[in-house]
Amino acid sequence: MTTMAHPTGANRATVDEDESTTTLPAALDAEFRAAGIDDFSIEATDRAAYTSDASLFRLVPAAIVFPHNEDDVRSALAIARRRGVPITSRGAGTSIAGNAIGRGIILDFSRHMNAVLDLDPDEQSAWVQAGCVHAHLQKQAKPHGLRFGPDPSTHTRCTIGGMIGNNACGPRALGYGRTGDNILALTVMLIDGSVVTLDDSDASGIFPRLHELVAASLGTIRTNFGTFSRQVSGYGLESLLPENGFDVRRAFAGTEGTWGIVLAAKMRLVKDPSHTSAVVLGYEDMVAAAHDAPLLKDFPVAACEGLDSRMLARVIETKGAEAVPTLPEGSGWLVVELTGEDEDELDRQTQRLIAESQSLDSAVLDAAAAAEVWAIRADGAGLVSRTPDGRDAHAGWEDSAVPVDHLGDYLHDLMALLDEHGLWGIPYGHFGDGCLHMRVDFPLEDPDGPQIMRDFMVAATKLVARYGGSVSGEHGDGRARSELLRLMYTPAALDLFSQVKALFDPQHLLNPGVIVDPDALNESIRLTELPLRQELPGGLAMAYEGESAGFASAVHRCTGVGKCRADSAGGGGTMCPSYQATRDERHSTRGRARVLQEMVSGDLLEPRWDSPEVAEALDLCLSCKACGTECPTGTDMSTYKAEVLHQSYKGRLRPMKHYSLGFLPQLARLVTPVAPVLNRVSGLPVLSTVAKRISGIDVRRSIPQFASTTFRKWWQGARAGAVPADSRTGAEAGAQSGAGTSKTAEVVLFADSWSNHFAPRILAAAVAVLERAGVTVRVIDQTVCCGLPLISTGQLDAARANLSQTIDALDATGDVPIIGVEPSCLATLKDDSRKLVADEASNRVAARVQTLAQYLLSIGAELPDLSGVEALVQPHCHQSAIFGTAADKELLARAGASSRFLGGCCGLAGNFGVEEGHYETSVAVAEVALLPALRERGMRAGDRAGSSPAHSGRAATGNDRDSVQSGGRVGPAPESESQTSVVLADGYSCRTQITDLSDADGVSLAELLAWGWGLEPRR
Repeated sequence: MTTMAHPTGANRATVDEDESTTTLPAALDAEFRAAGIDDFSIEATDRAAYTSDASLFRLVPAAIVFPHNEDDVRSALAIARRRGVPITSRGAGTSIAGNAIGRGIILDFSRHMNAVLDLDPDEQSAWVQAGCVHAHLQKQAKPHGLRFGPDPSTHTRCTIGGMIGNNACGPRALGYGRTGDNILALTVMLIDGSVVTLDDSDASGIFPRLHELVAASLGTIRTNFGTFSRQVSGYGLESLLPENGFDVRRAFAGTEGTWGIVLAAKMRLVKDPSHTSAVVLGYEDMVAAAHDAPLLKDFPVAACEGLDSRMLARVIETKGAEAVPTLPEGSGWLVVELTGEDEDELDRQTQRLIAESQSLDSAVLDAAAAAEVWAIRADGAGLVSRTPDGRDAHAGWEDSAVPVDHLGDYLHDLMALLDEHGLWGIPYGHFGDGCLHMRVDFPLEDPDGPQIMRDFMVAATKLVARYGGSVSGEHGDGRARSELLRLMYTPAALDLFSQVKALFDPQHLLNPGVIVDPDALNESIRLTELPLRQELPGGLAMAYEGESAGFASAVHRCTGVGKCRADSAGGGGTMCPSYQATRDERHSTRGRARVLQEMVSGDLLEPRWDSPEVAEALDLCLSCKACGTECPTGTDMSTYKAEVLHQSYKGRLRPMKHYSLGFLPQLARLVTPVAPVLNRVSGLPVLSTVAKRISGIDVRRSIPQFASTTFRKWWQGARAGAVPADSRTGAEAGAQSGAGTSKTAEVVLFADSWSNHFAPRILAAAVAVLERAGVTVRVIDQTVCCGLPLISTGQLDAARANLSQTIDALDATGDVPIIGVEPSCLATLKDDSRKLVADEASNRVAARVQTLAQYLLSIGAELPDLSGVEALVQPHCHQSAIFGTAADKELLARAGASSRFLGGCCGLAGNFGVEEGHYETSVAVAEVALLPALRERGMRAGDRAGSSPAHSGRAATGNDRDSVQSGGRVGPAPESESQTSVVLADGYSCRTQITDLSDADGVSLAELLAWGWGLEPRR
């Protein structure tokens, strides 16, 4: 431990970086154990995951403590005081300013101290622990018609304690105020371990010296602080003025953990408005939109956000045009939410706003379109983190604010300042409050990059101060902007900050480097303070973000916004399945990215592909691909994992599971002639267990049953006319009877290995449905495979050779659509091929690949009448990530079926859930959404008269069910004359998980459609 002198003359205790990575962790380990703290970590993997938050900064912590209660916090503080170790409070780590990291002890409240302790609907209040996630509080309040007012864009994962630390706002702070404005009481632990409860009563008796200091500084406080709503830089000392009742609880908001540690808070709840109206006003550009923002002061506006057309272009680039609703003419928009209790009056106010605005065009959105726009805005920080030509744009000048009357002029001058410095940025944010966000393409990897950043930040601070503004409007100052406070406040105000800080924290242990005695804004930046980012040995197998970029740049793409920590399943998403199950930061996409960053450019881990810490972090990654599209920055962990496995085992013997599962499609072709014998042998318990153990398969998993007749064998026989008349497909019979239509369209049906060998009935059903739609079906002669099992086990050289053959075979079929029934295989052709094969043929093939639902909709195919069908749908992760589920939803709706699409992963995820050591996590992932939904469905079915297990959708098990030679309908038996319940799952893994863990069975979309037409694919 060393001490450093600071400009103000204060001494603050810090931990030397060498000590934080060597001797201190072991010493703290002994201290924690002796104190009875039972949940903490000094492991390199965890410390790597906590080196950063959502900011540019990197500090390696010595230890992370996950307190269960007040006693754990008190013990950690005592250890920090005794050893002179800094201590930092952390919630979800979504801070963009770098105020949730430190070199000492990190207190992560999100794991255990995260409950809603009490909710009083009559008082409209809720006591919550510091680690309570904002969205969880909202969920608890909603049944009472209540909500917590402020809602940052990170509301799905940010914690109330973190919001208090930053005095967070969000879009609806315009209507409901900042977090600090909504605090009714706080329970705080001070640096000496004492606990105080602060409410609306005068706290001068608790803090007499603070009261005296404020009394002596009234002029400084009144002239410097509380000048407009979004001034959150520095300390909010205006709350301590006599006219504000010496309100210490609200003064704590925005202190960023430098005064004390918030344990719990009583927060004000407000009634949800009876009616809302969403208006989008279009303007020539963002400056014109900003000039119109003051107009909103005269309307009942709860939120007003500025949205740049370039953000929408980024969404379209990554998710397709269908992901963006139609907006009015313009290149910049104000998205305005008005609220009211009288619907007619709200409509009048809406029309008046449109009439009085200076907009080029306008639109009133329906609820669905409004939700889409708000979702795009919520992902803003990630969407603007890449320039159109692929460079990184960074936080830093992220959070400035001015009085709204000055916003237009300020934004005009700010954009001119960017041009003057040769920089680029997209402005967006809370225009109704005068607060804007913007990421800037600081060239941090260039030798002069940090100085370019510093020069711009200083100039921008002078600009915002000239307009009476603040360098931070909601995210806090942290390490990004604390140094700039000297350009915003008077020397007397800065001295007052130091004096107040010294009263609360004389040893300067609470989050040092923030607000008082700040770190330099270009100190400890993750991209500049580390060794030059160079690729590790062993030429890369995958393509990363273009020819010039590589693995190191790709893993630094994660900006840390933490969307992977959100309850994604509840919102219909998937990312990140293992974090959803474990709630462990190192199992989040962000945590894994931080570990990989340490591997390629840090000093905490060894720079080697086979780093044990990296292997630990990646082990529970399901390679679901969701992060590639759901993460706003497109951090693609499944690709990174494949590369790491490839490099780690290059030239070495691999675990047996890599061979047994990676080459399973090839093995399946070899054993097909003896499939019946193998199926019988695999049913013998002893032999089955031995085989699983040898193969690295968990003994609790079922071994897939080979089909007695593969799809390809049937297809070849059918083409040669070798199929008896009584084994015709329903499509063939229908065509002969005139039920089919004339064939004018043509597709290539990709007979994937899984369906071909283990579920040929689904390919047969697809043939029946396509031919019923008048489509000519082709199947390529070559036996090909997408190679996904090889990719997921990191055998990329073999995968490339395998996939190249497949691409060549498919490319030779012309330009007709390529349709398949296994989503993971289609996604491999659509996405992975362009990274692994990366040639013109792979791009051509990828452009032709469609799901069955997408194709049927594109040709306007007639659909069967599925009225009365209730479909519980488990989408495959790869389909959700690469193709989306919009087509499936539309197709089912057009066919008359009611559907409920689940979020979250099934948990099996190809080879992941089959591998030994993953079973518990696989089941835990299934418990996030799938298994509860299946149990709920089972209970509903059980309540129906005459229901039975067969009626719940469970079909016959064993080889007969999967064979193309099985008879009977491919769909479920009707539960009644008017209602049929199905579990719809296109993914082979999903159906296997459903069968293994429940009494239900999954059917594919192709089967359901074939059943709806009355087709019986019997061979």
